Amino acid sequence: MKKRALITGVNGMDGSHLAEFLLEKDYDVYGLERRTSTLNRANTSHLVDKIKFIQGDLTDKNSLIKALEASDPHEVYNLAAQSFVGASWNLAEYTTKVNALGVLNLLESIREHNKDIRVYQASTSEMFGGEPDKVPQNEYTPFHPKSPYAVAKLYAHWISKNFRQSYDMFICCGILFNHESERRGIDFVTRKITDGVAKIHLGLQDNISLGNLDPKRDWGYAPDYVRSMWLMLQQDKEFFFNNKVGDFVIATGKAHSVREFLDRSFSCVGIENWQDYVVQDPRYMRPAEVHCLQGDPTKAREILGWEPTVTFEEMIARMVSNDINLLKK
Repeated sequence: MKKRALITGVNGMDGSHLAEFLLEKDYDVYGLERRTSTLNRANTSHLVDKIKFIQGDLTDKNSLIKALEASDPHEVYNLAAQSFVGASWNLAEYTTKVNALGVLNLLESIREHNKDIRVYQASTSEMFGGEPDKVPQNEYTPFHPKSPYAVAKLYAHWISKNFRQSYDMFICCGILFNHESERRGIDFVTRKITDGVAKIHLGLQDNISLGNLDPKRDWGYAPDYVRSMWLMLQQDKEFFFNNKVGDFVIATGKAHSVREFLDRSFSCVGIENWQDYVVQDPRYMRPAEVHCLQGDPTKAREILGWEPTVTFEEMIARMVSNDINLLKK
């Protein structure tokens, strides 16, 4: 019998990559998308005849119940979120409703529909806060969230653990460190850089406006990371509950600064003096900065057999090349 999976946030970067991955595994894939006047399926346009789309919203529990009834999934991957950290200060209430209470709505709906459904909850390295004396971070590192986004995600992380313990539900939290791909939204600093480099290379733009260039992040490639989500939900049930292996840090184990990201991106188009093309803008400085996020993926490697396959340099080269091709079209 084919497995059925429901992906919330299916039209996002991770959601679209995960949908492709599960389709290759011969799953029936259902994707939850919010109702808007104009559907945003840029990342899933090539999958519209392969995915069964369902309209719903994490802030509307009734829509979640209907989505579960329509899909009757074996696995649920919750990737839906207000995912832009910088915007969370201005959208703190909305971010909390979606990223925190929305997860509670989803878990309650799953418990009522079928508590045997296996659930993946997208946690985030932002929960750690990047404290200088706590690097690298693993599953046991204390949390110190520094943004409304991270605070909301921490609630979602803990309510997922609570449902796991209270109701014996198979819920895995993937504490994913920064990961990117050609499908990353243009508002994110990584895509802003690769898109800007492509435009400068083609003579369409003079410079890139950015905020703080010093923070370091552990950057990986999104298709590698969605594979880890699937691996988490394939664990033996008895092993999962007996060994309490519900949370996994997914990372490369290497941190790079925004300056290094710029250096590598500009080198893809033969520009060495990238400082001439970058303007630091106070508007993009965050009220509280996370200085260094670097993960220790030992547990994922030992239990899931997960390893990243695409390097930092290869990821950036793919993103710059893709942005150049998009602009040429």
